[in-house]
Amino acid sequence: MPDSIAIVSGGMDSVTLLHHLVKVEKRHPAVITFAYGQKHDKEVAFAKAHAETLECKPFQLLDLSAFAPLFASSSLVSEQLDIPNIEAVLGDPQPSTYVPNRNMMFLALTAAWAETLQVSDIYYGAQRHDIYGYWDTTPQFLAHINAIFSLNRKMPIHIHAPFINESKTDILQRGLTMGVNYAQTWSCYEGNLKACGTCPTCAERLKAFADLQMIDPVPYMLLGN
Repeated sequence: MPDSIAIVSGGMDSVTLLHHLVKVEKRHPAVITFAYGQKHDKEVAFAKAHAETLECKPFQLLDLSAFAPLFASSSLVSEQLDIPNIEAVLGDPQPSTYVPNRNMMFLALTAAWAETLQVSDIYYGAQRHDIYGYWDTTPQFLAHINAIFSLNRKMPIHIHAPFINESKTDILQRGLTMGVNYAQTWSCYEGNLKACGTCPTCAERLKAFADLQMIDPVPYMLLGN
């Protein structure tokens, strides 16, 4: 039986978190991932692959695509909005890549599953964004949502974000020491066969690999690999 739940998107941060929970903290998390109409839905397959590799059960794919109209102001979902490049989001407190209230919804739904599974600990891969950021990945958000879940009279749920004060470079360094296969992760906001190399999350990811003087194993259109 699981002793916790990890929210795993299939991106660098959440995949590293899952390996950290299993290999370092010796936990046995169930895994949940969400399909919410995102253009980069290929990440979901990677979430499932890592859950299977680490023998994390049960695995839950929750299809929220019916709610995609609620997220239509986000360029990650709307076909009418282009994904911005990194230069376009610099200094923007809430860029178009923000998905309205996404983490609040994901955590609330995961908390419901946690009660059903009778586990009290939920983990998600919030990180410190050095180039851009979202309000629902901050320490303030984490503290407030934990205050809400503590009101549960029978089974208080605790949300953990072990990497919330770490950069993507820090997280990558952790993952490399654990042997995480980053070729089996997807970060790019575009839904193409190759990563664009110019969107905000690609910029962060490429910077992390460059900081460690390494080459990202994921193919990029920008790099021609």
